Amino acid sequence: MRKEKTLVIIGDGMADEPLEELGGRTPLEAAATPAMDSLAREGFTGLVRNVPTGMEPGSDVAIMSILGYDPSVFYTGRGPLEALSMGIRPADDETVFRCNFVSLIDDLLVDYSAGHITTAESAELIAALQDKLGSDRARFHHGVSFRNLLVCKGDFSRTKTYAPHDHMDEPWNRYLPSGPGSEFLVNLIEESMAPLCSHTLNRKRVDAGKKPANSIWPWSGGRLPSIDPYAGKFGLEGVVVSAVDLVQGLGAAAGLAAAKVPGATGMVDTNYEGKVAAAIDSMEKHNFTLIHVEGMDEAGHIGDPELKMEGVRRFDSLVVAPLVEYIRKYDDFLLLLLPDHPTPIRIRTHNCDPVPFVALRPGVRSPASAPAFTEAAARATGISVLRGHTLLESLLNGDLY
Repeated sequence: MRKEKTLVIIGDGMADEPLEELGGRTPLEAAATPAMDSLAREGFTGLVRNVPTGMEPGSDVAIMSILGYDPSVFYTGRGPLEALSMGIRPADDETVFRCNFVSLIDDLLVDYSAGHITTAESAELIAALQDKLGSDRARFHHGVSFRNLLVCKGDFSRTKTYAPHDHMDEPWNRYLPSGPGSEFLVNLIEESMAPLCSHTLNRKRVDAGKKPANSIWPWSGGRLPSIDPYAGKFGLEGVVVSAVDLVQGLGAAAGLAAAKVPGATGMVDTNYEGKVAAAIDSMEKHNFTLIHVEGMDEAGHIGDPELKMEGVRRFDSLVVAPLVEYIRKYDDFLLLLLPDHPTPIRIRTHNCDPVPFVALRPGVRSPASAPAFTEAAARATGISVLRGHTLLESLLNGDLY
């Protein structure tokens, strides 16, 4: 096992594009970020491409890259990764799909998250669906907020599904599952609508002016991945701190434990203090810690630049600043900070563009610093890592830094 402490800090979807309403600046440029800017001036800064060419630019693919695994080799779908986090072990002949609650109004998909339905509300609706639609071919499992799972018996390897956050305010029937196996999924979607629309909880949501969870949306299905654990691959063991099952599941696949933090919501109002405390506890006990903060990505999907900037400010002051202060107590450490992918306000979904990163090691002079931690400043260093899955290993081995 390695002696140095390794800390990876991920600001999900933090990277963006210049916005006219922000005077031609990105949210990361417009927000006050003294902690990250200080890291950029001291550390090794550049750009990294976490999403391989031809792959969908999701957090599942991008964070698998950040962890050091090539998604083009190891990625099997989002659903099975989240299943690992939830302790679900599907049979060899079963496929696991992420199963969002969504809001459909007339012919449009208006919300990929059913108005960010609460976890308690979602649990009640999933229980109702399992009671009415659950069978030996389909099982519903509750996750966090709108992020649920559907486990289906059968081969869906050639079934095409669509991420709902990519198609907001578009006709939903254009993006129903297609190809072999799709008929079963389409039937489940259609059969979910009546019990959800008539459920008392949804009626109360509508009366309160909230968006109803009036349909399921299965997507990104697959079977369990097989990857080398961190202990053998890197000589690392430790903890993943995240509100979302996806990141916890990626950690579980790598043999890393997950910290369960009360009040961690996956939104800008998450329990920052609790997540930082969990990360510090991990650093005290282990040589690897990853902390992931989701809220900036959700603000990008919503299309709210002010909310995204608030998320960036909170990330900087409530997560980055205290963790940098803490890790400096150690003589030997590696700190890596970066987004996983951009979530531009303009398109309200992810893209494949490279993202800024900064790495810091004590006593090592940086070959490429920057005046601030922004997309443009990172680009100006001329440092570009084209294969994101190589970044962490190169940093650990001293090949880049």
